[in-house]
Amino acid sequence: MNSNDYVSILNQIKDKSKADIYGGDVDDKVLLIDGLNTFIRVFSVFPSTNENGIHVGGIVGFLRSIGYAIRMLAPTRVVIVFDGKGGSTRRRKFYPEYKKRRRGTIRVNRAEGLDSDDEKINMITQLKRLLNYLELLPISVVSVDNIEADDVIAYYVKNKFKKSIIMSTDKDFLQLVSDTIKIWSPVRKKLYDVDAVVEEYKIHPKNFIYYKILDGDKSDNVTGVPRFGLKTIIKKFPELIDKEDYTLDKLKVKLTEHTELIDRNYKLMQLEDVDISGTTKVKLLDHLDNNKPQLQKYNFEKLFMEDRLFTNLPNIDSWLNQHFLRLDGYMKK
Repeated sequence: MNSNDYVSILNQIKDKSKADIYGGDVDDKVLLIDGLNTFIRVFSVFPSTNENGIHVGGIVGFLRSIGYAIRMLAPTRVVIVFDGKGGSTRRRKFYPEYKKRRRGTIRVNRAEGLDSDDEKINMITQLKRLLNYLELLPISVVSVDNIEADDVIAYYVKNKFKKSIIMSTDKDFLQLVSDTIKIWSPVRKKLYDVDAVVEEYKIHPKNFIYYKILDGDKSDNVTGVPRFGLKTIIKKFPELIDKEDYTLDKLKVKLTEHTELIDRNYKLMQLEDVDISGTTKVKLLDHLDNNKPQLQKYNFEKLFMEDRLFTNLPNIDSWLNQHFLRLDGYMKK
């Protein structure tokens, strides 16, 4: 046996050892995080300030929230998706009122003495700084101009990963739930699979889009059919609980006076077949295949000390090890 044979055997042992430790492939069980949805939520509610009294709830709340999800769900990979610049443009061209009321509605209940303009500046500053932290972790960050995070996440879970968990408070994602796709609600600390969706809403995930079409979405300023809340929808459309696909035509036959609204809301809300060009889809896949960020503990802790976050995340070295060493191992496989 020559030296090359020994090297080959050692490499095989090394590869097998990694497989045993990390339990499969990096894309086996992926946690996809709705980045802006998560940031806005924690920015508004986390009371954290640093040692200089500066509000850092957006940064600290985001890191704590994804850390908790990683600890609870044990993913093989984490992908954080943010809305791209001009991400809502396509939907606004179709429906000018889309998300219009969301502008300027964020209130920080901890930032004493700040007016709305100061709060927006504070928010933007923290979001930019958060991205500096995320670049030093073994997670993938994705943002594509003119595309919303919902569409990117939907494309990834339908076309890229074996099993996926989407972290968001946006109920639109429930239409994607299947045997291989689940939704993690960071507020309710609840994992939605098919049975959980049916139990809570009495609607099968395959038909959840029709509930959303009728109900509308106040957070995105999308109106629904008047007087059609969840209870009314369940009563008038009991067939939505079945796993067999309902159809848009069936819905329009029953509500002929609302066909235009139904078509509009379907185009705004459906995530089954997202409007992303073929070229962009290839770039999205290549980005994950060719970029495997790794944990940079020294640089992360350096930022941590610069921002004086000592009381917000005590024992940062242990926190990083607990939440990101395993992910780092998958990235290095």
